[in-house]
Amino acid sequence: MNINAAGMHFKDLNEQIKAAGKEAVIDHCMGQRYIGSGLAGKEIVIHGTPGNALGAYLDGSIITVYGNAQDATGDTMNDGAIYIAGSSGDATGYAMRGGKIFVKGDVGYRAGIHMKEYKEKSPVLVIGGAAGSFLGEYQAGGTIIVLGLGRKRPVGNFCGMGMHGGRIYLRCQAPPADLPRQIIVKKAEKEDRKAIEAYIREFCEVFECSEKTIWDSDFYVLRPDSKNPYHQLYTQN
Repeated sequence: MNINAAGMHFKDLNEQIKAAGKEAVIDHCMGQRYIGSGLAGKEIVIHGTPGNALGAYLDGSIITVYGNAQDATGDTMNDGAIYIAGSSGDATGYAMRGGKIFVKGDVGYRAGIHMKEYKEKSPVLVIGGAAGSFLGEYQAGGTIIVLGLGRKRPVGNFCGMGMHGGRIYLRCQAPPADLPRQIIVKKAEKEDRKAIEAYIREFCEVFECSEKTIWDSDFYVLRPDSKNPYHQLYTQN
């Protein structure tokens, strides 16, 4: 089903998407919010710029955006995939608990904040460009990969602040100098690289870029040094 979203209220657009069959192609999208919210079993293609909370609570659908996305993409998504051919705004992947988000360009502040995982549910956020400050803030699980393609710095300030689970992989020549004390950082070894091979391959297939170019650089892995890095604040030593 093709939907012309020009001038359409976001409620009307979302009603049409829900009423559509398995596939919905949206043209002239401009700022409509909550597209794909909570949906399962659909394939949604968007031409234009979807508004905040694209794919919020997504439960298994696939969303492809030929353009940029605004804030809170994939907010609390459970499953499925979101592919963005441009950049995405602040809080991309906020509280993700499953599924995957691939962004060809940059993301704003606080991407991956409160990401978490449970048993087989382990979310993945792959960023082709750079991430703003507070990447992975309070991250409790899942995987964040920042490729930094065409960028001098892959991340802004305060990366991993409050992080207590999961992994962050940064493609760079040297890790950030201002990492929090509870973060352990090391150069990626063979097994570390192997853990993200499938995601790098998928990124390159979706956005048509060279795997060789990506692997011709160092990666650093960030992880918390404890399951409870703040226990000393709440217990008597």
